[in-house]
Amino acid sequence: MGGEVKLDRWGYQVNTSSDDCISAINSYYQQVLSYGRERSVILEASAHDPNCVLANILTAQFLCSSNPSRAPPHLEAAKAKLQQATAYEKAVFDAVSCLISPDRDDDVAYELLSKFLKDFPRDLVSLKKAQVLCFYMGQPDLSLDIVQQVLPKNEEEDYIYGMLAFPLLELGRMEDAAKAAKKGFEINKEDCWAQHGLCHVLQYECCFKEAVDFMEEHSKSWSSLSSFMYTHNWWHVALCYLEGNAPMRKVLEVYDHCIWKELERSDAVLAEVYLNALGLLLRVYVRGEIDIFGDRLKILAARLTDQAVWYLEWHFAVLVIWALGSTGAFDNGEELLKGLKSRISKMGRKKKQKMQRGMLLAEALYEYGKGNYNEALELLGPDFDANNCKTIGASDEQLDVFNEVWYVMMLNTGQATKAIEVLEERIKKREGASFMWRLLERGYSMLGRPEATTVAEKAKYLEAAYFK
Repeated sequence: MGGEVKLDRWGYQVNTSSDDCISAINSYYQQVLSYGRERSVILEASAHDPNCVLANILTAQFLCSSNPSRAPPHLEAAKAKLQQATAYEKAVFDAVSCLISPDRDDDVAYELLSKFLKDFPRDLVSLKKAQVLCFYMGQPDLSLDIVQQVLPKNEEEDYIYGMLAFPLLELGRMEDAAKAAKKGFEINKEDCWAQHGLCHVLQYECCFKEAVDFMEEHSKSWSSLSSFMYTHNWWHVALCYLEGNAPMRKVLEVYDHCIWKELERSDAVLAEVYLNALGLLLRVYVRGEIDIFGDRLKILAARLTDQAVWYLEWHFAVLVIWALGSTGAFDNGEELLKGLKSRISKMGRKKKQKMQRGMLLAEALYEYGKGNYNEALELLGPDFDANNCKTIGASDEQLDVFNEVWYVMMLNTGQATKAIEVLEERIKKREGASFMWRLLERGYSMLGRPEATTVAEKAKYLEAAYFK
């Protein structure tokens, strides 16, 4: 290693003589941790010092998702100067190279990041990358392990407790998740990931008005968030209005003024907005309320014929294929299904096995959109549980709509006995959701069971309980 060495935000050594380069790297760290919309600031780092290994490898990773054709020169530039790099930079290079490899083995990448964080535990951006990897592996247990591994070295750090809260949420440890999110919020009131964690807990506990009040109060701090995080937080707000049986115009207002309106911003990332818009519209559709949304689903579906956005991530593809099926865009729907199958066929054995459920879910949602409920149910099978589909890259809250689709299709095809059995178990875990009680009432009514009256009263009570 030769040349001048400077310290980054974590106190780790970086081989560069440029203060501007280090400043841009630190700004990038802040953008990643805060879900900011200015992550492209990393491009300035490699411009200030084209020989800096850390600047180039982080630039390459950023470009892999935003502009892939521009990534290779930065990867090569980092590789060319590796001998002059610090131990920290070399470790980041190895970890990122593995993460952006087209034939990445997720388990190998996780082990590499776990070892990296043992050596460099203060690097919270690498922790965030490890957690994102775990999210797409569908393994919140590993995500929790890795954040707990570095926690002793970061106990008073900004952002760490939001990162602790999320895997706890996904593991159903709501009390622990609430404590972690509250601690993160106390350290930084504008930590959107801690806010998001608290909203998840309130939503799960059916404290819908409290969740809405909390999120709307802090929404002033969201304008600098990425398109995904901005519209995702508003998706949560809309969902709370929907589940709490607020007037449907409240849900519509959030869709129009807080989700769809994001598309007017010049730096909006379209697919990130579409993801949250689709997630909300499917919830509305399942509840039989889509007509209130006029032609909004058709307008969105018309934008989804652009194949460039189809394969960005599996969760998005599943929602897209439902929208195409439900709006009659069958040629595009078939093309997307074919494309997903082609991608699965090229995966390694281990990855292919993991993604099989995601493929079946996509096929089932396409049939559901077309109104072919029997075919969709056959694809999902008699013991479907959307939580087993985490590898599509979705949280429990995002996946739950697919359970709702399953319940409704069972009732639509006369499978009331099975639907009742599943719904009764579901209600035991979360008693305050009126929609579940309405579905249960429907099941009892189909079989002429007297419990339908009591269940209807319970549903009516809950529908009036949250937003008076």
